[in-house]
Amino acid sequence: MRVVVRLFASYREAAGVGRIELELPAGAKVKDAIFSILKDHPLIAEGRQVVIARNQEYVTADEPLADGDEVALIPPVSGGAMTVAPIAVSASPLSVDDALAAVRDSGFGGVVVFLGTVRDRSRGKVVTHLEYEAYAEMAEAKMREIAQRLEADHAPLRLVMHHRVGDLAIGEIAVIVAAGAPHRDAAFAAARAAIDELKTIVPIWKKEFSDDGAVWVEDHA
Repeated sequence: MRVVVRLFASYREAAGVGRIELELPAGAKVKDAIFSILKDHPLIAEGRQVVIARNQEYVTADEPLADGDEVALIPPVSGGAMTVAPIAVSASPLSVDDALAAVRDSGFGGVVVFLGTVRDRSRGKVVTHLEYEAYAEMAEAKMREIAQRLEADHAPLRLVMHHRVGDLAIGEIAVIVAAGAPHRDAAFAAARAAIDELKTIVPIWKKEFSDDGAVWVEDHA
């Protein structure tokens, strides 16, 4: 079957083309098209999570393809992260709107959002900025485990956990936890449990910078 792959912005520049036609076997999935593209153009995904659309709808890599489908590889949108996944560790600014969109449902009357932001004081010192580092693959796996367990415990429930890495200025959002449920009690309980567990077991580290130096924070404050 024939599939068209479209590339935009930085991905188009990395590949040197904006449109690639592929011949794939019957039964191929989106991930097969991506593998074919990245084999010839590895710089497209260098250090980035690829967001995918099939026929102008966001999908996962396991989505099946049909003859004539159009697949788009989408870089982060200017001004915000394209964090459509419920679990994400990202070097791009986090989007509250994306998190809310991912947990909203017509049957959910309670939606809770927790934002962890960079404060300007800690341990009696003036903080100038923070640096977050993560073992990203393991961090996302652990966050996914937390989310799946809490969604099962409080079902029906939808949970989103997004964490920023890299250098963050005062006031920037470091973490978003959003929970949607039919009633507020489940949404509050799941959001609180999710952020508490994230700070306990997820391999993400914080370095605080102040006027007199920098220190890695070993407790999960």
